[in-house]
This record gives sequence, C-alpha cells and structure tokens, in this order.
Amino acid sequence: MAGTTDRYINLFTDFGFKKLFGEEPNKDLLISFLNSLLEGKELIADLTYLKSERLGKNEGERKAVYDLYCSNEKGEKFIVEIQRVKQEFFKDRSLYYSTFAIQEQALKGKKWNYELKAVYMIAVLDFEFSDGDVEKFHHRVKLIEEETQKVFYDKLSFIYLEIPKFDKKLDELASDYEKWLFAFKNLHRLREMPKELEEGIFKKLFQLAEIAKMKPKDRTFYEDSLKDYWDLKSSMETYFKEGKAARNLEMAKIALQEGLPIDMISKLTGLSKEDIEKLI
Repeated sequence: MAGTTDRYINLFTDFGFKKLFGEEPNKDLLISFLNSLLEGKELIADLTYLKSERLGKNEGERKAVYDLYCSNEKGEKFIVEIQRVKQEFFKDRSLYYSTFAIQEQALKGKKWNYELKAVYMIAVLDFEFSDGDVEKFHHRVKLIEEETQKVFYDKLSFIYLEIPKFDKKLDELASDYEKWLFAFKNLHRLREMPKELEEGIFKKLFQLAEIAKMKPKDRTFYEDSLKDYWDLKSSMETYFKEGKAARNLEMAKIALQEGLPIDMISKLTGLSKEDIEKLI
C-alpha cells in the first residue's frame, strides 16, 4: 500500500483507535471522551485497562473481544467499541457483550447478595442505524418500565453514537462532547490543528495523531490498518448495493404482476424503464 497522504490518524482504524485511546500514557484522552459523553453525570477520575478478551464459561461458548475494556475507581465497567460497518444483529451483539461485564462481578467462593456495579456499553458507529429518528445521533438506552416509561434499572446503559449524522462545523462546537464527535468524524481530513481544538486535551490528541511523527514500525501498522478499514468499507458497500439491487428487481416483478405502470415502478424502485421492460 502506498503511504497515506493524510496528516492525522483515522480514529476508526483499529490501530489508530487503540493507539490513541488504549495505551496507559494516553488514558487521559479516553477519560476526557467518556466524561464528555456522560455529560458530567458519572465523572471518571481514573481508569484501569482490563483484559479485552472475555471467555465464556466453557470452551463451547463464544468469547467476546472488546476494542477497549476498562474500570473506573468505583469499579464500574466501560466497554468501548468502534463499529465500522453495519452488522446483522448488531444490537444483539451489544447486549451479549455486556453480559460478560455483569457475570464476572459474581463473587466466586463467597456468599454474594447480587449487588452489581454499573456497566456501560459504548459504541462509536461509522454508519447510521436503519431505524429510529433520522436526525438523532446520540442514543442512550436503559431498561424501562413500559407503561410509565420510567427507568427500571439504571446500572446498565447502552450508548450509541452515529458519527456520520454529526454535522456541526468547527465554529459551532459548544462543548468537549461535540469536539470529540467532530474529531472522530473529521480528524483524518484536517491538514492542520484548528484554533477551536488547540487547547487542553485536544492539543495532545493532535500531537499523538500526527502520522509523520510515528515510529516507522507504527506507521506501517497504521497503514496496514487503514487498508483493512477501506477494504472492509468497500466490501460491505458492495454487499449492501447488491442486496438493494436484488430487492428492487423483486419489487419490480411483483409490481408488474399487479399491473402497475412502468413509470411508477421506475420511481418506486430506482430501476430504469429499460431494465423493467426486460422483466416483462
């Protein structure tokens, strides 16, 4: 792969994300991001990185491999995942991953009253949900009581950030939270550190993210990771385009059987009139 011309790291690459947020000297970046995300409600003073691979109870059970897994000074657990492309059963996967952080809290060999520390499952998404509010990009999910809509259990939180939906410009950023979202979306597109992000923790982010200052070995790892990122994005885009094309053809066939005019079918499916005529 030819060397990238970007000045700064793409935070959605596996190497880039873990290099900046997953190493002990840089954990103040992760603390800042999480505190801004939690809006001051659960302030984190310190974090301890935990083993990112969690095993099932036996060899036959699946394991969970987190991007980052850590605990704060109160023993609360934070699972931080970067999701690059849409996945089938994505929400199911999030729930499954959270169960490891719950089950491991059981006191082995001791009498235990089932009291748990809070668990946060945080997913930073490089895609949009296919359902829900088209403008909402921050989703904070808890167990609720259906009739009253009140929180039933407040120690299990799922936070999803749809980064592509965040569209604020630099001069519109009003908080560290918005600055972090901007960085996730735009860091690799920038040619220099903007004045809006030149102070505090963001100055350190830009210093660490500069590709030209990496050690040669790290730069090679990053460029390999960047290639994997683009290969994955490309293959998934092709998969979804092919799937959409197949669905549109099936819709056109059904519409023809129902006697709908070709012009209307073309508008409904996006297929050309010539393609629809070939189905007759």
